[in-house]
Amino acid sequence: MNRSPTGPRTRALVGSVWLWPAVLALLLGLYRIRTPELWRDEVSSWSASGRSLGRLVGMLGNVDASNGTYYLVLHLWTALFGESVTALRLPSTLAMAGAAAFTALLARRFFDSRVAGLAAGLLLAVVPNISAYAQEARTYALVTCLVVAGTWCLLRALERPGVGRWAWYGLCTALAGALHLVSLSSLAGQLVVVVVAARRPGGRRVLWQFPAAVAGALLPLVPLMLAGRQQSGRQLVWITVPGPDRLWTFWPELFGSRGVFYAFAALALLTLLRPAQWPAALQLGALAVLPVLGVWAVSHGGTSYFLDRYLLFTLPAWAALAGGGIGTVHALLLRAVPGRPAAVLALALAAGTALVGLPQQREVRFVTSHTETDFQGAAGLVAAGYRTGDGLAAVAGDNAWMMIGPGVTYYLPPGVHPVPLLIERTAVQADDLFAVPCPAPAECTGNVNRAWVVTIGTGDNPYQDFPADQARALATAFTPTEVRHVRALTVSLLVRRHP
Repeated sequence: MNRSPTGPRTRALVGSVWLWPAVLALLLGLYRIRTPELWRDEVSSWSASGRSLGRLVGMLGNVDASNGTYYLVLHLWTALFGESVTALRLPSTLAMAGAAAFTALLARRFFDSRVAGLAAGLLLAVVPNISAYAQEARTYALVTCLVVAGTWCLLRALERPGVGRWAWYGLCTALAGALHLVSLSSLAGQLVVVVVAARRPGGRRVLWQFPAAVAGALLPLVPLMLAGRQQSGRQLVWITVPGPDRLWTFWPELFGSRGVFYAFAALALLTLLRPAQWPAALQLGALAVLPVLGVWAVSHGGTSYFLDRYLLFTLPAWAALAGGGIGTVHALLLRAVPGRPAAVLALALAAGTALVGLPQQREVRFVTSHTETDFQGAAGLVAAGYRTGDGLAAVAGDNAWMMIGPGVTYYLPPGVHPVPLLIERTAVQADDLFAVPCPAPAECTGNVNRAWVVTIGTGDNPYQDFPADQARALATAFTPTEVRHVRALTVSLLVRRHP
């Protein structure tokens, strides 16, 4: 009698070290994914990705080239799955599930322990910032997945070098760099891994194979590097140069929880209890810390890149270190509690670590978790009183970076299309993220009889934060009839003055 191979295959899949971390990360990423309102950077993702390919390429020539690969990915994704909040964020959710899976595989390979691998993947999934960026329509989750996948591919290439294995490593590195150039700082930690491998018998050849693979990965990124450097003054000027104190305050911010960071650090120290694990701990420590130190140092050279979300990709190395600590506990428990109970007790320690971050896990799923600016509420007020032919004016100018107009527009229901006022060219027409304001506002109030005006704050001045010439043009042409407030925004209805 022939037995179907389905049973053994299913058992092998269920017993895979990567499966349950991926499932947990996916479930946590999907939980209340629609609840937090889009914030301005997510609105930028929607605005850019929703353009035609020609218009998107035109925009990237002027601004945000460093995010161009992500916008292209999102453009293709939304063409298939739409532009709902869930659809916009789902690529990040899937990517974080992949990151948890590869973290489990990475720790399994470093520590030669299934318990360490399983614990590492599960621990990554419950880090508050991992959950937060699994629910954000930006590039950071995809970069995290690609960097840890690339590191795993690197270990395989170092173990048994071959063109195919080096090609997979180079592809992951190139894609991570194309999605976010700061991810290339991961090469600093990976170099330590290569040096350790080169010290093994017959390992010297990796000293030329690794640079060759890196060169192959970096070469296609040169145009992106040049464009990013040209545009960095416009895009990154707001990031402050980090002082020495930031190296101490950075880590809890990276995790999204001071308690979770301390728990991970304590578990990481447990790996040192077994001298056989010191080489693995050294390499993972380099992967976790050296990119941060490198970006901190480079950020003193004119443009700062030192943000926690830019270095989110270092968290899998921290999780692998913490998984190694769980593996150490498991090894010690085996002496007293042989077999499966020891593994259960060790993984219970990982579960306890997850509970430390539970308050922050709740916080990242509030409506206001991503932004205090209530685009949806403002759009609701406009939609409730909308009449065909109404206009819309949103504060821009020096405050264009807040994406008030696009944010409100995103949440407007189908069929509600106010005429944009005070605009010479829309953002799409200008090949930019921001619209071009009309140089003579009095001539750009349109032929509308009613105008909805959205500005920042909750004061009673419907023109607050508008440039003086725009406020004057609106006040001359219209009379306010309603001034209403939502969180951090004021929505006013103006009616045209008639002679």
